[in-house]
Amino acid sequence: MKKSKNPDLSRRSFLHSAGLALAVPTIIPSTVFSAPGRRSANNKINIGVIGSGGQANGLTENAIKHKNTRIVAVCDVDRTRLGVAKTKVDHYYDDEGCTAYSDYREVLDREDIDAVIVATPDHWHALICVEAARKGKDIYCEKPLTWSLGEGKAVVKTVQEHERVFQTGSMQRSGRDFKLACELIRNGYLGKINQILVALPNGGHALWVDEFPAAPDELDWEFYVGPAEWTPYHEKRCHWDWRWWMGFGGSQMMDWIGHHGDIAHMAMDWDHTGPVSVKGVSWEMSPERNNLYNAPQNYQFDCSYADGTAMTIASADKMPDVFKACGDLGTMFFGENDQWLYVDRSGIKASDPALLKTKFTDKDFRFRKVMNHMTDFLQCVESREECIAPVHSGHRSASVGHLGKLACTLQVAFQWDPEKEVITDNPAMNALLTRQYRAGWSLDS
Repeated sequence: MKKSKNPDLSRRSFLHSAGLALAVPTIIPSTVFSAPGRRSANNKINIGVIGSGGQANGLTENAIKHKNTRIVAVCDVDRTRLGVAKTKVDHYYDDEGCTAYSDYREVLDREDIDAVIVATPDHWHALICVEAARKGKDIYCEKPLTWSLGEGKAVVKTVQEHERVFQTGSMQRSGRDFKLACELIRNGYLGKINQILVALPNGGHALWVDEFPAAPDELDWEFYVGPAEWTPYHEKRCHWDWRWWMGFGGSQMMDWIGHHGDIAHMAMDWDHTGPVSVKGVSWEMSPERNNLYNAPQNYQFDCSYADGTAMTIASADKMPDVFKACGDLGTMFFGENDQWLYVDRSGIKASDPALLKTKFTDKDFRFRKVMNHMTDFLQCVESREECIAPVHSGHRSASVGHLGKLACTLQVAFQWDPEKEVITDNPAMNALLTRQYRAGWSLDS
């Protein structure tokens, strides 16, 4: 049957291709691509996708539809998932031109690859992004930017030194309602903002298992764990469920801080700064019998910023009634004269509905009108402009979560210098801002 080449491929037809017979992909060493300096010979942005889980599938589906792109490589440590990813890409292009790799370094070694999409578990983001920047690749990386704050600093430094285009996967920044909310705040239509509430999903899962079996042959578990501290394999501790194991992810808090917490930063123009104080309030584990996960069920921490703005970030159950009257999740801003503004994926609301029909002036700050986050990235790859979610914004948004996690787990409050990015009143805690990698892995070149 003839396969479609329609660039407007639908989600249904794209996902349907996953049902095709799976073939174990051939792993090609990077030495095959030996022509130095050969880049974009096909006049397209050649993309390698690193990670092939649920989020990677959506990003691949988005990128593949753009006429100026070509996905030429996919990578995963799970050979079964890798086979599915390659089959879907080949099915779309009606050829077998996409190469499958089990080691991301082989992807980054290819001179003809211009950009990479990084959609691995959080604990891999930093290593891949730093190496990709050094190899001259532009980068789209899922949020949160990194597993730890120290890693985020390293990613920002390397990306800026190598002048790479970078898009953090905080896709809400490209949404119409979120841009409107941020434009209203930035241009002062609520006056000075004094308080922000950020509601994220309730957190961790609980599961008791009686044994930890050996990893299946198709999964390289040693590589999956990578730089993180060692933990035994279980099918419920990898793929989607890795986020409930804090060695790999950061629960719903870190999953969503790069969305609703990021919108707070976007609205307040805090992409180059952070709070000046952080206080851990709550970090509650599930009461159920559990030996597989260690993410919190509920959580809350409070931040204050140099301009006096107070921000509370918490699981949805911790939000006050004024927030719950608007929705379950999202970001809520409180300004002067009892004005407020709420925004979430469900929509935007305001104390005065007329505020949402504001006619902006030519002097007002406005964001680019592009509504597709991947389109914004690809356009910036060509223009070399800054993306709507550049590397420093992804780092600063994630940093709030990293600091909150530290404050909550230690049940402490501390002072933070957002310029130097250090804890000032308890310097010994700065050693906890980054992780110690397992032997064999390093961010150093």
